[in-house]
Amino acid sequence: MTKTAGIIGGTGYTGGELARILCTHPDIEVAVMTSRQSAGKKVSKTHSYLDSYMDLEFVDSIPGSMDLDMVFVATPHGAAMQYTPELMESGVKVIDLSGDYRLRKATLYQQWYGKEHTDPENLAKAVYGIPELFREEIGRAQLVANPGCYPTATVLAMAPLFKEGVVLPDVIVDAKSGTSGAGMVPSPRTHHPYCGETIVPYNVGKHRHTPEMEMVLDMITGGESKVLFSPHLLPIVRGILSSCYMDLKVDLSEEELVKMYDKMYGKERFVHVVDEPSIRAVVCSNHCQVAVKRVGSRAVAFGAIDNLVKGASGQAVQCANLMLGLKEEAGLDMPGMGV
Repeated sequence: MTKTAGIIGGTGYTGGELARILCTHPDIEVAVMTSRQSAGKKVSKTHSYLDSYMDLEFVDSIPGSMDLDMVFVATPHGAAMQYTPELMESGVKVIDLSGDYRLRKATLYQQWYGKEHTDPENLAKAVYGIPELFREEIGRAQLVANPGCYPTATVLAMAPLFKEGVVLPDVIVDAKSGTSGAGMVPSPRTHHPYCGETIVPYNVGKHRHTPEMEMVLDMITGGESKVLFSPHLLPIVRGILSSCYMDLKVDLSEEELVKMYDKMYGKERFVHVVDEPSIRAVVCSNHCQVAVKRVGSRAVAFGAIDNLVKGASGQAVQCANLMLGLKEEAGLDMPGMGV
């Protein structure tokens, strides 16, 4: 039987990308999309690529009488925790694509997001949504915190080595993202004359995804990790390439390191161990390419994803499939662009 879903916050990149993926999903139908500023306007007028695929109009809010199986909350941070408590009380399954439920401690959220967390009860219930690491927990969850784009690429790149316990917990992450990661609202940093034909580092050591990376690595090892994170803005629209530098605790060859990746990801549909990861190979898809190299006494790991798909809306649909008892790859089983 077809499942019905709602999208709160349908005008942004992640909301539009959710609609793009779900409009051809074999088992999930989008029944409602909200937007306060665009209420009454056809979705396809905002997202022209959905013309002939979706005939909905934006509404101000989801009607209380509407019976939904799943709601995706694609709002800026701080807004999701205003909607989620009522949705949870109604029994609907929820996936939050903002940062409101990613960090397990309300004090950590306030430190990094500059806001008091107003829903600590559901914060404690939220399951972190990387299926390749937490598949069973996601399948049982009512609330999933969809991961950040940088943490997805970075954690998938390093997880096999942390799981095997062969690297020290202090790591350096150098990651580069396309401009769509900054959202739809223009800013001086994403203005083309500033960011075009250059690479710009930003928020070094202060990016909100830093504690998220450390949290997930600690969940894998049970220890305490430390991440020095340097994000960079690339003059492309989609994609992330994360380069991760770790000190080895054990003298292992590169072939032995690669075997750890094959062991962890060999049966995964959306994570692929390659020799040279490429953003173009994964763009517009839910796939992730990872690689590992040995350089002296260090391991260097790489992860490439589309920040709007595996780094946001695609991973949310992957989690929704698990939560609703559907095939995990449903609606997502397509290759990257390649060129």
